[in-house]
Amino acid sequence: MTNLLYVFEGMTSFPTLIAAVVGVLWGMCGGALPGISTAIAMSLVLPFTYGMDPSSALVLLGSIYIGSEYGGSIPAILIRTPASGSSAAAVLDGYAMQKQGRGGEALGLSLVGGTIGGLIGLLMLTLMTQQLSKLALFFTPPAYFALGVLGLSVVAAVSPGQIVKGLIAAILGLMLATVGSDPVSGVTRFTFGYPELLGGIPVIIVMMGIFAISELLIQARERHWPDEVAKGKTKLVLPSLKKLWELRVPQFIAVILGLIEGLTPGGGGSIASFMSYNEAKRWSKNPEKFGKGSEEGVIAPETANNVVALTALIPTLSFGIPGTSNAALLLAALLIHGLHPGPLLFSAHPEVVYRMFGGLFVANIGMFVFGILLLSPLIWLVNRPKAYLRAGIFVLIFSGVYSINLSEFDLYMVLAVGVLGFLLRALSFPYLPFILAVVLGYMIEANYRRSLLITDGDHIVFLQSPLAVGLLSLAALFVLAPLYRQFRNRKSVPSATNDIA
Repeated sequence: MTNLLYVFEGMTSFPTLIAAVVGVLWGMCGGALPGISTAIAMSLVLPFTYGMDPSSALVLLGSIYIGSEYGGSIPAILIRTPASGSSAAAVLDGYAMQKQGRGGEALGLSLVGGTIGGLIGLLMLTLMTQQLSKLALFFTPPAYFALGVLGLSVVAAVSPGQIVKGLIAAILGLMLATVGSDPVSGVTRFTFGYPELLGGIPVIIVMMGIFAISELLIQARERHWPDEVAKGKTKLVLPSLKKLWELRVPQFIAVILGLIEGLTPGGGGSIASFMSYNEAKRWSKNPEKFGKGSEEGVIAPETANNVVALTALIPTLSFGIPGTSNAALLLAALLIHGLHPGPLLFSAHPEVVYRMFGGLFVANIGMFVFGILLLSPLIWLVNRPKAYLRAGIFVLIFSGVYSINLSEFDLYMVLAVGVLGFLLRALSFPYLPFILAVVLGYMIEANYRRSLLITDGDHIVFLQSPLAVGLLSLAALFVLAPLYRQFRNRKSVPSATNDIA
């Protein structure tokens, strides 16, 4: 009963309401701008959450996540330019509907599907998170170390064709996480005489550098918007209840796959959206319409996106293992406010979590309302010159970073991390393993060191815990199986070439 009161407080208290409204509006604006991903939109406001109430801070970031999922569909449908990977599947049939003069219908399907998916995802988040967090009570230091390794291995392994690069990126992230003081002995490491590095490189600096600065550097190589420009004449057309009932099968498929991908580290909205699109086509009575303006091909991926936006928070809050870069930003906000995921979060700070749930409900409703009201301004925003947008984002980044510690050194750090992120992306290294390694680095190292203290440095401790053995074995499987598959495919290519010759 007390938890329900906290949910009600989250839905009615002024700070969380403002956070939900501002978050959804900023998320929709950020999502509508091609090249400004959900992670960038979230990272830009992360520094401003320092002085906020923890519940409001989490609601703000979560609302940005929710709003950007719909905002990203606007340029995808109208100008065939997905703002993020999760909105890429909407291009396939959404833009086809736009060319047929049905762009408003496609945006309506995206909005309603996203709202339904978000509410269902929130229900799953509310019901499952605390129950799963109880499993963390069985975790000892060796098991927590193994869990961190598993989180990294899964993300590295799901980098298609880039397993080795994913592992290298994760190692670089772990190296960056060692800067500062040793978690056990307190000895300083890799500070190079700078007292500002004694506490390590703040996660918030890494987030803003790797997402925002690196993206701006990547975009600096591009000169123009896409040739096609969205027209302001498009009017939103919401689907009828009869139409939604006809589309129940692709929505059901999207909910199931969104839940699975949300719970899977390394899943994410882009994978869920394309899987939902493919399965909706497989089970459709009219598969020939897909790619030519199918309503099923729009509502399935857009529903899955918003399911993932909420269900991805389940492993984040339960175990502290973020499965997506956006969830990693929410985990960073938790750590900033001195909160740690797991059962203690629900027992010691239930008001924070359940107020967040209430605020995210408001955010989903707000996305629906603002999606109806703000289509024309968002279309106008899509057409702004990139130079002005980049300058404004740079101002937000530097003002936000400087406001944390009023330190000029932080500005140099965020630029340095941004250059590192630019190099990773320019060399086609996946940056999600890098981000997760930075976030999970302390947990992995601290529990590794604590485990060795138990046995005076004997690594047998990791084989004495059945849970640790199971998790490490699973981590090895996630890494070795794709490596073996990649090796086998490379080996088969020359043999096939010889056969043709």
